[in-house]
Amino acid sequence: MHSPLSPFAPLKPREDVVPWSLLTDIKTEVKNKRITPVYTPGVQALNQKMQKVQGFMLPLGPGEQQRHFLLASVPPTCSFCTPGGPESMIEIRTREPVKYSLNAVVVEGKFHVLQNDPYGLYYRMTEAVGVK
Repeated sequence: MHSPLSPFAPLKPREDVVPWSLLTDIKTEVKNKRITPVYTPGVQALNQKMQKVQGFMLPLGPGEQQRHFLLASVPPTCSFCTPGGPESMIEIRTREPVKYSLNAVVVEGKFHVLQNDPYGLYYRMTEAVGVK
């Protein structure tokens, strides 16, 4: 959820992107002493297809141009904290660098619904490009 104390405005709704309400509407279960996601049919239908997503960048390295970052449903309010759980973030790997921004960005790429990610991520996008 977007904190009313955040200095950043919440995401403006867009019809051309996958809504975070769909991605965050999942359940979890424990399998082999590990918490795993149970995806809805709507989320599973996104797997391996080109999609657009909107969110806030969490860089995974230094620099103004980013090729590997997390995209979050809410803006970060602390440099050392993630703004939500794995259902509210997407790992992004781009073809071309995307300029870092404190404002929301939109990227388009191949969307992956992850079943057993070693880092505990639920979603990944590859071959992504920035969208205006």
